Parts: sequence; C-alpha cells; structure tokens
Amino acid sequence: MTVPTPGPPPRPADPLVAVDRAVAGLDGLADRPLGEHVEVFERVHAALGDALAAGSSGGA
Repeated sequence: MTVPTPGPPPRPADPLVAVDRAVAGLDGLADRPLGEHVEVFERVHAALGDALAAGSSGGA
C-alpha cells in the first residue's frame, strides 16, 4: 500500500481580495434607507478588521 504524498500547503487568502469584498459591501448604500447604514458600516468594518488581521499573520 502506498502512502499519499501531501501536496503544497494551501495558500493563505489574499487580504486585498478580502478588502475589495468588504468595500464592495458599500455599493448601493446611497440607495438604501438611512436606518440600514449603521448595520452595513458595522459589517464592512468587521470584514476590514478580519482582512487586516489575516494580512498581519501572513508574514509578507
């Protein structure tokens, strides 16, 4: 029986892609009711924080 050889480790997610996705969450915000803005800003802020944390642990 042969033992499978592991492939290369998975590449970490590109934090810039995460930033682009987070900022895209602001698209169309001007057309949404003002009462929804805080929730959208909080979601984008959290996603940007996650991207920042991922980028700082990437060692680049």
